[in-house]
Amino acid sequence: MVNVLVIGSGGREHALSWKLSQSSKVDKVFTAPGNGGTENNIPIEIDDLNALSDFAQKNNCFTVVGPETPLAAGIVDRFNQMNLKIFGPSQKAAQLESSKIWAKNFMKRNNIQTARFEIFEDSKKAEEYVQSLDYNVVVKADGLASGKGVIVCNDTDEAIAAIHTILVKKTFGDAGNRIIVEERIDGIEASYIALCDGVTAIPMATSQDHKRIFDDDKGPNTGGMGAYSPTPVIDDILAEKIQNKIINKTLQSMKNEGIVFKGFLYAGVMIRDNEPYVLEYNVRMGDPECQPITMRMDFDLYDYFVASVDGTLSMMPQITWKNQSSVCIVLASEGYPESYLKDEEITGFDLIPKNAMVFHAGTKKQDGKILSNGGRVLGVTALGDTLASAISNAYIAAEKISWPHKYYRKDIGKKGLSHI
Repeated sequence: MVNVLVIGSGGREHALSWKLSQSSKVDKVFTAPGNGGTENNIPIEIDDLNALSDFAQKNNCFTVVGPETPLAAGIVDRFNQMNLKIFGPSQKAAQLESSKIWAKNFMKRNNIQTARFEIFEDSKKAEEYVQSLDYNVVVKADGLASGKGVIVCNDTDEAIAAIHTILVKKTFGDAGNRIIVEERIDGIEASYIALCDGVTAIPMATSQDHKRIFDDDKGPNTGGMGAYSPTPVIDDILAEKIQNKIINKTLQSMKNEGIVFKGFLYAGVMIRDNEPYVLEYNVRMGDPECQPITMRMDFDLYDYFVASVDGTLSMMPQITWKNQSSVCIVLASEGYPESYLKDEEITGFDLIPKNAMVFHAGTKKQDGKILSNGGRVLGVTALGDTLASAISNAYIAAEKISWPHKYYRKDIGKKGLSHI
């Protein structure tokens, strides 16, 4: 029996630790630092690589990295040097997410479909450039900004304001020292995630995230307000196209450049005229997509994580999924993604029906109570035999939970229904 250490404190990490704890090969699952819903929490921050590696070594842990920050900091390289087993990409491989500019240039030199773009560090030059264009743009900060460093613009004035926000006001700090200005591709967005071992990439179930804070995709971007799986937006033909043109090509191109990509490779794609374009890469499971995807897993996730690390995915049996839909609704603190209150008591956990799970994100346990402790607080996730029933089950469960400043979108999954 082996112990598992899951690094992170979000809904994704709660879902991963919940799923991994079901493996017959796993003794105990620790979460560092964890949240109000995870068990066996270890008070070590995600960027304290020394303390994390010491803990993993002393407790015979197989380590799973949830968030991008420690991956970008080189946690996998550190653990590998110490002969500790860890699931996730190396620091070089993590550049696909940690530098959007690196990723765009990588796609360009390897002919992976993405929007046309230019790179700037001078705001005046960037402004002159957007004024010369006859199409709308998206302005992106180069570095990690918790999923918020992307501004979708409807006209030139908005583009200039976005350039100002990132390069002049430094809203995202050093992550915004350089920006990408790229063509805005209008289409349907979906998440395509694959489990990789450097050579083989096994697709996970498809999903669709809802990034904007308000219904009908209005308002600023967030870390994600809900997701559902599978999505009818990606049919089998399109899935094969994404797998071959994007996932396999990325893996092979990385290998050609001397980088072995192990871990979750996430392609955020925009589908226009049935062609997939890469909007961005992530090098870890999406959050909240992870929650509905793990709910549907009908296999031992631990086995596949080990095979990813060992490079033996091609020898693993075909993975299977529950023949049901799953929907996750993120319950957030009112005011997110700007300022919001914390430390409000949350109730209603005992009223959740059997077909739903509440994954904790921004919560903490104090004196036996669960308190809000972040912008995205909970991910209420439910199964259903159809997408419509999964949506209904998730909203019934979400309504059972209450705290004074709870906010959530009322239209999660609706985009999927309009596709069926």
